Amino acid sequence: MIHFQTRSDLIAKLNTLKNEGKSVGFVPTMGALHQGHLSLVDRAVKECDVVVVSIYVNPLQFNNPEDLKNYPNRLEDDFKLLSLYPDLLVFTPTFLDVFPLDDEHYKVDLGDVETVLEGAHRPGHFLGVGKVVYALFDLVKPHKAYFGSKDYQQVIVIKKLVEVLGLKIEVVECSTQRDPNGLAMSSRNLLLSPTEKMDAAIIFKTLKYSQENVSAYTPQKLQSVAKSFFNKGSLRLEYLEIVSAAGLKPIDDWQQKSVCCIAAYCGKIRLIDNLVLN
Repeated sequence: MIHFQTRSDLIAKLNTLKNEGKSVGFVPTMGALHQGHLSLVDRAVKECDVVVVSIYVNPLQFNNPEDLKNYPNRLEDDFKLLSLYPDLLVFTPTFLDVFPLDDEHYKVDLGDVETVLEGAHRPGHFLGVGKVVYALFDLVKPHKAYFGSKDYQQVIVIKKLVEVLGLKIEVVECSTQRDPNGLAMSSRNLLLSPTEKMDAAIIFKTLKYSQENVSAYTPQKLQSVAKSFFNKGSLRLEYLEIVSAAGLKPIDDWQQKSVCCIAAYCGKIRLIDNLVLN
């Protein structure tokens, strides 16, 4: 593992490697790493000559100041995990490293994909995501960038960003990694008690229930039935929606690929998950 703290040092190293014809993979993270993150690194290492992992908690994507304040910081543990990978480039920038100039140059309309679901419940979230991803892409200039399916809408938004801006970057979507009870691995899980982790299993149970009952109901009816199933648990549901997998729009039938997306509170901790249904 080679640690870089400034953009100038990382850019200089990457320029040297790219001039040697090396392909660059990029795994952007907000730290508090777990096996889900490492699965992204594993795939990047297999597919690229050089891999950059960034650890940066982006304040622009938090619409709740308390959420930002409580986000786990485990940098020493993160370094221990990443040190197992030889020649990995680890980047821990400051705000000014990521946004060295006025960031207002980033203005791009991504359409409905950034205003529904998470976008509707967390105003400004995807504007913040778009700004930081664009800034990091512009800095690293990777050939491939790796993101987990757990944040399904984020993957759709980033693919749209790359398309709209004409960036020559392949966005690689990687499977969600789960605990034995089905709970999607997330840095926020560190804030859950053992009992809460058990209670949170209702999220994946509901997603599987939805997937298994596609043939029994229309999308609208299944959405209603799935909410009732979810509410048998103790979590507080924020939304459960069945939408098209490509455009995240409500659907009337099962002719197109669909995904069930859930956001819920387990105590004070907000969790999201999703599952492709058909």
